[in-house]
Amino acid sequence: MDASTPSPAPRPAGVPQTADFTVVEHTADWALQVRGRDFAALLLSAAWGMNSLLVADLTTVRPVQERSLDITAFDRESMLVEWLSELAYLAERDGFVAREFELDSVSPERLQARLRGNTVPELQKHIKAVTYHKLEVRETAAGLEATIVFDV
Repeated sequence: MDASTPSPAPRPAGVPQTADFTVVEHTADWALQVRGRDFAALLLSAAWGMNSLLVADLTTVRPVQERSLDITAFDRESMLVEWLSELAYLAERDGFVAREFELDSVSPERLQARLRGNTVPELQKHIKAVTYHKLEVRETAAGLEATIVFDV
């Protein structure tokens, strides 16, 4: 690694090694670059990345409550936004943050998922919206990647 390459940030507590995301510097908002070997893995990396912004230590979130989601969308980008928007809404409305995810059915047009987590006493950060700003799910040699910008 040369001097111009930033060193990787430490993995937030409670985030599994399979979650592949990086917090990206972005003016006035937050952004995450997420990666996954397939679309399901990309959705999971995005969820873990966003949750690590909401709660400093995800190991403190006990998976004692369950929620189900059934989401429809037009394509991969809109599914990614809808998925994260639902998770952000649950966090803002109820203080619910998921710690375990089961994706039962995954396609760009429909996602059925079960979440296990708990209400948290306080969110570390608040996300007003998940945006479409320059959002594109790109094919790479390792799978898929996208950069997601959050309005905070």
